Amino acid sequence: MKRRLYFLLPDVNSTLKTVDELLLARVNSDHMHVMAKPGTPLGNLPEATILQKSDLIYGLERGLLIGGMTGIAAGILASLSPGLVFSVGGIVLTCAFAGAIVGSWASGMVGSDIINSRIKPFEAAMEKGDILLMVDVDRRQVNEITEMIKRLHPEAHDQTLDPTIPAFP
Repeated sequence: MKRRLYFLLPDVNSTLKTVDELLLARVNSDHMHVMAKPGTPLGNLPEATILQKSDLIYGLERGLLIGGMTGIAAGILASLSPGLVFSVGGIVLTCAFAGAIVGSWASGMVGSDIINSRIKPFEAAMEKGDILLMVDVDRRQVNEITEMIKRLHPEAHDQTLDPTIPAFP
């Protein structure tokens, strides 16, 4: 299980040095994500993707659940109509599937435009010019990596920890 650590750094050079030290500590660059104010040149830093920047995953999950439940309700209502030629189970299942697909698509589109709720506490600092570094590490490495960053980069601040992160993003 991985955990996500957040560090705010004052500039790109400090972030580059931190990323280099994390690489030396055997943290894969695929597990580091950098965000900054729009227009900030990040150079070779591993920029965060839409999965880290937005609430896309949360939107997909929510839409899948709400759309599926709405589809089940619509399927039950449709099965109550007289003169039905299809099986009740088939109608409910088809409506649930269609509702889940439409719901996850619509909610995912909305979620992709909303900033990740985990990032919101850092938004003001990023607007002032700070760089946000997100590091996904094994739960056994959390203390080691945190202490290393504190020791080597006292300018890093606002370290927080996500309890868990999904395995796929």
